[in-house]
Amino acid sequence: MNQLNHVAIIMDGNGRWGLKKKNSRNMGHKEGLNTIEKIIRETIKKKIRFLTLYAFSTENWKRPKKEINFLFNLLKDFLKKKTNQLNKNGIKFKMIGSKKMLSKKLIEILLNSEKVTKNNKTLQINLALNYGSKNELINAINLIKKKKINFSEFNINKHLYTNNLPDPDLLIRTGNTNRLSNFMLWQLAYSEIYFEKKLWPDFTIKNYNKILRKFKKTKRNFGNI
Repeated sequence: MNQLNHVAIIMDGNGRWGLKKKNSRNMGHKEGLNTIEKIIRETIKKKIRFLTLYAFSTENWKRPKKEINFLFNLLKDFLKKKTNQLNKNGIKFKMIGSKKMLSKKLIEILLNSEKVTKNNKTLQINLALNYGSKNELINAINLIKKKKINFSEFNINKHLYTNNLPDPDLLIRTGNTNRLSNFMLWQLAYSEIYFEKKLWPDFTIKNYNKILRKFKKTKRNFGNI
């Protein structure tokens, strides 16, 4: 059985779910939070140490401003209400991505959540926010050049947003879309990838556990026979 330390999820389909059910993309984003909380609880139950959630990409700035504002307000409210609960449950919160273009208030809330939960060990949640893998790699290359150190796999890993994190063992993407969308292109080199047809708000614990079981039975060669 494969050991599972790190699950990454592209939570796709909130907007489409909202249009389909409530005629509002924003309501889909709100409903998606319920799925996040269920998946967090199940991840702890399964004793998985790291969970990375793709919340907002560098390309998502192309979306309507009203939707972007709603998303960030939703995140601010969630962290204000839930940070103490995350802490009580032993969850460490970490943002990965660029803080450029984020509001001062949102940055303040993100940093506070990181500070409050920094010593927790049960589960680390990495929220990929204003995240783009290409930008992440360019940033790492520029830091290496600035420090005048050798280009190596070790040094690139050390200068990514995910420094000190194990690479994901498993990537799940919901929403019936089969692509990576500029997410963790370096880190996913040997991850198992599962594309799920259900939209994120419809993704259930049963669906999650089915994928986890499949992963554990998958033969992983890492280039070997």
